[in-house]
Amino acid sequence: MPIIKSAKKRVKTANKAAVRNSKTKRSLKSALKVFRKKPAAAAHSSAQSQVDRAVKKGVMHKNKAARVKKQLAAQSKAAGVKPVASKKKTAAKPAAKKAAPAKKATVAKKAAPAKKPAAKKAPAKKPAAKKK
Repeated sequence: MPIIKSAKKRVKTANKAAVRNSKTKRSLKSALKVFRKKPAAAAHSSAQSQVDRAVKKGVMHKNKAARVKKQLAAQSKAAGVKPVASKKKTAAKPAAKKAAPAKKATVAKKAAPAKKPAAKKAPAKKPAAKKK
């Protein structure tokens, strides 16, 4: 058992992190099991979501996550499952496109005065070689 106050605090925080990580791992494993048992579009999206969440929380490395997601996609394709487009992404795209041109127009008005180009410096002189 640690004696120093900061070490005691680290033990507590490490235990909290271990619990949080184990919950993330458990939900990831269960989502993968559900998908592997019966590949469906909803199970595929749920499994991918859990993989992304595990990467965000630092439980899984991003390269491993990419590999797992690729395997999930291959399994769903082999099973003949069509991916379902989420409603959130399709609704957000048109709004983002409309907002972008308005922002560019305001930036263009502010950037009207152009700056003069900086003067070029002369190249550094080489020291003369000594004669022997």
